[in-house]
Amino acid sequence: MPETKRLTLYSALDSPFVHRVRLALEEAGAKYNMITIDTLEKPNWYEQKVYPNGGKVPLLVYGGPELHPDEAPSPDAAKVAESVVILEFLADIFPEAHLLPADPVLRAHARLFCQIADTKLLTPFVRFWCMNGPAEDAHSVLEALQAMLPPTGFAAGEWSIADATFVPILMRWVISIETGLGTFTPESRKESLDAYHSPRFERLRKYFEDNFARPSMSKCYDEAAVKRGLERRIERIRRTGMFTSDIRVPVKNQPSD
Repeated sequence: MPETKRLTLYSALDSPFVHRVRLALEEAGAKYNMITIDTLEKPNWYEQKVYPNGGKVPLLVYGGPELHPDEAPSPDAAKVAESVVILEFLADIFPEAHLLPADPVLRAHARLFCQIADTKLLTPFVRFWCMNGPAEDAHSVLEALQAMLPPTGFAAGEWSIADATFVPILMRWVISIETGLGTFTPESRKESLDAYHSPRFERLRKYFEDNFARPSMSKCYDEAAVKRGLERRIERIRRTGMFTSDIRVPVKNQPSD
């Protein structure tokens, strides 16, 4: 593997978007440093010194000296933001890892799969998870993505950044309906559980199991941290209506004592 510049990932343990990037880094066998940010209690230094343009994670710093919390990256280092953009960047700097297929048709399929998973799935999932939105809206997108899967294997045959884009969101949907971690109604939860465990999503369940069994997943997935993050986010939604800095939901009035 050719030598690359230092990689520093600004991370959050419960973020599906960071999870995407970590999966690709592990699949590439990359050496990287990680600085963890609590996105619900974000330190001021992160937005002031590191990522003034929104203060989101993940953020990948490419180059420069070793970084520590409360330090600004070197002006000579490149900062790469947005999880799907970072995934493409990693595919470029680690070509020997085959994070995208060499075949141009499969590569196009992988990129289309990424686009649908990134732009079409999150909104119905969030609406279902914390806004009492219809479960079927998420099911329809999941079904469309399932239809793009080959009979066996991963989204483009061999594992690729298409899988890194999709699986962290899929995983959190599965966790939420299996554990009841969400503000959805019991009826909506049952509807999703029944759908997921039905023949309708048989291929999707096998795909999920295959991804979960990969060594990269065991290296970067902390189930307890994800559950704690979901619980904390639910509590914040109930108090403030804030899902993220960009997404707010109506807050139900709490009964007075």
